[in-house]
Amino acid sequence: MRFARRSLGMMLLGAGGLLLAGPAMGRLFAQDPPNRREFTIVAKDFRYTPARIEVTQDDLVKLTIRSEDIAHSFTIDEYRIVKRVPAGGSTTFEFRADRAGTFPFYCNLTGETGHQMMHGELVVRGK
Repeated sequence: MRFARRSLGMMLLGAGGLLLAGPAMGRLFAQDPPNRREFTIVAKDFRYTPARIEVTQDDLVKLTIRSEDIAHSFTIDEYRIVKRVPAGGSTTFEFRADRAGTFPFYCNLTGETGHQMMHGELVVRGK
């Protein structure tokens, strides 16, 4: 029992030392926060505007896809993203751009032939 108390006391003392070291110790172990990039893409008349977005690898990307007419979708196969955008509405989501390269995005709906014309690209620059 006495050993357990002593061990607990040493652990608490150690934790208190870390608290007193505060920001200095935190900087030693902290990683750089990711860049956060936000974009709004408008889907209208069977096109995306803008049709190209550029980010840097490991950025946290927040996309809002807004439809200004009928329902659309937004798909990036390589990132396993498939989002539906309601007519006149919007869809917002985030993902980490963890792979460098150029990745096409498109509308995967088939109700209107114009959906097949909706293409764009996500460009992820390497670090």
